[in-house]
Amino acid sequence: MKYIIKAILVLAIVLVQVFPTLAKSAKIQSEDFFVPSQAPGIQLFMRYKHQAGVKATSGDKILLFVHGATYPAETAFDLPIEGMSMMDLFAARGYDVYLVDVRGYGRSTRPPEMEQPAQDNAPIVHTADAVSDFGSAVDAILKRHNVSKINIMGWSWGTSIVGMYTSQNNAKVNRMVMFAPLWLFAKETALPTGPSTAKLGAYRTVSKDSAKARWLKGLTPAQAQGLIPPGVFEAWADATWATDPKGGSGNLRAPNGVIDDVMNQWQQDKPLYDPGKITVPSFLIHAEWDADLPLYQTLGMFKALTNAPYKRHVELGEGTHTVMLEKNRMQFFREIAGFLDERNPLALK
Repeated sequence: MKYIIKAILVLAIVLVQVFPTLAKSAKIQSEDFFVPSQAPGIQLFMRYKHQAGVKATSGDKILLFVHGATYPAETAFDLPIEGMSMMDLFAARGYDVYLVDVRGYGRSTRPPEMEQPAQDNAPIVHTADAVSDFGSAVDAILKRHNVSKINIMGWSWGTSIVGMYTSQNNAKVNRMVMFAPLWLFAKETALPTGPSTAKLGAYRTVSKDSAKARWLKGLTPAQAQGLIPPGVFEAWADATWATDPKGGSGNLRAPNGVIDDVMNQWQQDKPLYDPGKITVPSFLIHAEWDADLPLYQTLGMFKALTNAPYKRHVELGEGTHTVMLEKNRMQFFREIAGFLDERNPLALK
């Protein structure tokens, strides 16, 4: 028996080492398209990647990504690093992979308030709006593949989107992944939100310099050294800012509905939804240097998932809120893939 176990371990190590090479050899097809939101006049950008000539007919082999509060999904999950993006890696593994940008982000329709000075309107695109858009994307995928449920994954604010959505639509979700979960804030570590709610405009603008500073927030020079592979920040920033040519003066516009939700809900001990209503297998993943959403929030969410049939939390070392674009991105990918791949977590095989 010990020799069998040893052989299995050796095979696992070999597969981990050669997987990136196998992934690069897979022929991946990509399709960009739009689906209508439930909101009049809003079109949602989606991307679909899969192995050439193959279309999933089972929901456990379909995965949908959604982004966080500031940047679009496209440049987070489909930015090639050493020739492969996160979407490519999952597609090469046999998944049909989708991403969606909710209204106001990426290439999806910008609400009319974003064409006016920010202070002329109240915050737009709250979590409930994003959940509605996300639901439109899920329904489009279910119809395309004629399946009843799929896997879903959210990053940062996106974890609120997938969490709220799942709490209301468990029957449409196979498994749920939360990357850097957003949960209740401790007062001493609440995110700085700038202006008061009364002065918070429809959207905010972000520069590339501020984005770089946020990425490396709290890191020592030694920790930051080599964390981001050469050229990745520049490629990510150029691609991200290109999705908003009307931002002006090199700025990226991002709706402030999420900031309003943080100020009036998450920082006031008022959850936007009840994780106890989530009844699907759940996986939470977090990186130790995440200065945006600290570990205590992941632990709070994990504890609140009281009715998931099983749940798991993985903490990655030496990574930030953007670990999927950093040196340890393959650890991040493999942990998520392991959760989605397993058929029976209670059995030995």
